[in-house]
Amino acid sequence: MGKKQVRAQMRKVKPKVAAAPAAAPGQGASRKQRERYIQSGGMLQGYAPDFVIRLGYIAGAVAVACLVIGVLLLLLLHGPYGWGVASVAAIAWLLPIALLASFIAPGFRLALKDQKAEARLVQGQLVGASTVSTAMGLGLLMVQTRGGSEQYLVPPARLKQIPGNQVNVVLTVTPNLRHVRSVGIMGQRMVGRVEPPVPEAMKQLQRLPVLTPIALALAVIIGDDAVAVSPIPNEPLHAGLAFVVGAALGGAVYGASYLLQRRMMGEVQAAIPRT
Repeated sequence: MGKKQVRAQMRKVKPKVAAAPAAAPGQGASRKQRERYIQSGGMLQGYAPDFVIRLGYIAGAVAVACLVIGVLLLLLLHGPYGWGVASVAAIAWLLPIALLASFIAPGFRLALKDQKAEARLVQGQLVGASTVSTAMGLGLLMVQTRGGSEQYLVPPARLKQIPGNQVNVVLTVTPNLRHVRSVGIMGQRMVGRVEPPVPEAMKQLQRLPVLTPIALALAVIIGDDAVAVSPIPNEPLHAGLAFVVGAALGGAVYGASYLLQRRMMGEVQAAIPRT
């Protein structure tokens, strides 16, 4: 029919475990990949700059609260338990600050730049789209450009207009966080896009990067401070036990999270239909 036939050849985008524009650092990841991941905002790449800035302010307030609690513990515990125990109890509250800085600071810095920067246009052929990705609340869009295949994390609401056939798309993308502000379609929308079912493990996998740092910080603080306020007469032993218990609980949470992530990744891979 007509001079051109539109072939519905666009493959369905499966919920991939590594579905981020820049691969998150993992086993065997090169230094260049890790640097690119951080330069793209880390866990916050793809999110709106305004949202990331608000998140940064909240993280700053939490960091100040943790610092105040640490100072209070240092002042309150050094009398009955000694400076060694008080210092160990206070240092545990620096862990949430370090975690917030490592996860939020890279994206917050880029969000400030994106507020003043001009968005760039990306034009290419649509390869695939999915309303789910490993980033919580974001979908995935794959585009073939002149520079090669590129992946963008996109709010699901902007993917509703994406058809199921190969068409040209125009994206408005912020230069630093790679947040997709708009998606335009060039060409006929002939074939409706069918979303594959989302495995339940995929939804849990999205929450894991957020829940793991929270559980890790809580485990270290609770274990450390619970022993710190316990009546142990020997101060060096008391301080050492507080440190060891906090570190052990933190290590246990990290190990459990790692094993849980591997299991979920296996379930997600098993749920992907083979083609």
